[in-house]
Amino acid sequence: MIETSTAVPAATASTTSLAPDVPAPRPPQDAPRPVTPRRLEPVRPRRRPALSPSRAGDFKQCPLLYRFRAVDRLPEQRSAAQVRGIVVHAVLERLFGLDPPRRVPLRAHALLEEVAGELGAEDRALLGDLTGAAALVDAYFAMEDPRRLHPEACEVFLETELDSGVGLRGYVDRLDVSPEGDVRIVDYKTGSAPREVFEARALFQLKFYALVLLRARGVLPRQLRLMYLADGQSLTHSPTRGELERFERTLVALWTAILRAAPSGDFRPNPGRTCTWCSHQAVCPAFGGTPPDYPGWPDGEHPDETVETRPP
Repeated sequence: MIETSTAVPAATASTTSLAPDVPAPRPPQDAPRPVTPRRLEPVRPRRRPALSPSRAGDFKQCPLLYRFRAVDRLPEQRSAAQVRGIVVHAVLERLFGLDPPRRVPLRAHALLEEVAGELGAEDRALLGDLTGAAALVDAYFAMEDPRRLHPEACEVFLETELDSGVGLRGYVDRLDVSPEGDVRIVDYKTGSAPREVFEARALFQLKFYALVLLRARGVLPRQLRLMYLADGQSLTHSPTRGELERFERTLVALWTAILRAAPSGDFRPNPGRTCTWCSHQAVCPAFGGTPPDYPGWPDGEHPDETVETRPP
């Protein structure tokens, strides 16, 4: 369900709740704040092969793209939109590391300058001036007042192993928990909300995280929320246990297909519109290229770190 947020000055914004009948989370005064400073070049632990939302999406889109990213780990050039997304995510994460009264637009803009200053020269050039990123930060404040929110944590690493043996892992932007224990998974997007026909695809990532929470903690999230900062809209969904169980079967089938291709490296290209933005056309057979020699499926001694990337 797409919701349009009404711009409200941060000083007067109303309390954001998990759902109309669920109050906003308010932990005890001595509860620890989520302090999870985002690293622009995060160091991922090396683990055995597993699915993340991004890698699952890659395989669904193009099996060869999955191979290039998860197995070959070919380098990719970031786009300006990707750098802007990384910066805005970092600003919002650090914002929630502050005491609630300090979570105001002026401080967020100072954080924006801080994060931009940590970029390498190439990323800084792609980002350009801060106008676009600043507009997205302001859009966030028009959607909710962070001073009234008390997340359990930000930039949360979640992982679990299904009974089938499939490993799932990924990073969640924010977890909200109400006093009654209701959980909301929140993810920021720096693009625009999708058309209704693409809503299910947009929710794939949050259903993935919801399933991880269900299997790792036995918790069924009350709400999934995608916040689209480019147009101030939110896509919300309340998953059911049956829905997540069906989604689990989809992921198991996806992993089975990956393992079927793994021994021989038979990950085939699937040409389409998204090829326009692919960094690997030069080595893709669909464009007359030759893939590098297959390095073999990662095993216990040379595991895939399954790096999670962020679409803008």
